[in-house]
Amino acid sequence: MRSLSKIFAVAVMVAVSACGGSSDSGPTPLSKRYDDMYIAQIPLDQKQSVVTTQNDWSVAKMENAKADADFNEVTQQLTVVKNDQKAAKLAIDSALSNKKSAEASNDMNKMNAASRDLKHAELAKKAADARLKYYEAYRNYLKKQQRYTAENMYWREAQYELAKAQLGKANNVAPKGVSYDSFPRQETERQKRANTARDKANSEKGRAASAREAWLKQQQAADQASGTRSDFPDPMGQTATAGAGS
Repeated sequence: MRSLSKIFAVAVMVAVSACGGSSDSGPTPLSKRYDDMYIAQIPLDQKQSVVTTQNDWSVAKMENAKADADFNEVTQQLTVVKNDQKAAKLAIDSALSNKKSAEASNDMNKMNAASRDLKHAELAKKAADARLKYYEAYRNYLKKQQRYTAENMYWREAQYELAKAQLGKANNVAPKGVSYDSFPRQETERQKRANTARDKANSEKGRAASAREAWLKQQQAADQASGTRSDFPDPMGQTATAGAGS
C-alpha cells in the first residue's frame, strides 16, 4: 500500500508540473514544445499567427524583466524609507527633551516654540509611518505583478507553441511522438494561471493606491504645519510628493 501511495504522489506531481505548477507555486517551464524544424519548409505567408504569437512572447519576456527590476528597486528603496521612519521617531524624542528643558526654564517663548516643534515632529512621524506602509503595500503589489508577468510570459509562449502546432497539423505534418491535442490544453491552462495572477496583482495594486492616498494626506498635514514642502519620491505617482504644503 505504501508503494501505491508513492506512485500516486509521483503521478500527481507530474500532472501538476505539466500544467505549470500548483496555483500557489511559481510557474514552471512549458512541458510541450513544437520544434521549429517541423514547419521550416512551410511558406512564410502561412506563418502570420506564428510570427504574431512569437512577437507577443518577446514583449511578455521584456515585461517580466521590467517587473523583476521594479521589484528589486523598490526593495532597495524600502530600506531608505525605514531609516527615514526611524529618524522621525528620534526627532520626536529630541522634541520631547527640548520641551522639558523649555518648561524648566519657565520661558513662555521657549515653551511655545518647543510645543510647536513637538507637534511638527509628531505629524512628521505620522507621515513617515504612512509612507512606510505605502512602500510596503507597493512592494507587495510589485511582487504580485512580478508573478503575473512570469505567468503571462509562459502563457504567451504556450500560444506560440500552439500556433506552430496548429500550422503543422494544418499542413499534415506528423512528427513522431507529438500529440497535437496537448498544445491547446497547455495554452488553456497557462491562460487560466495568467488571468488568476493578473487579478491578484490588480487587487494588490488597489491596496497600494489606498495606502498612497493615506500617505499623501498625512504628508500634506505635516508639510502645512511645518511650512515646508517635502520632496519624497512617489513611485506610483512617478513624481515627488505633489502639492504637500502648497
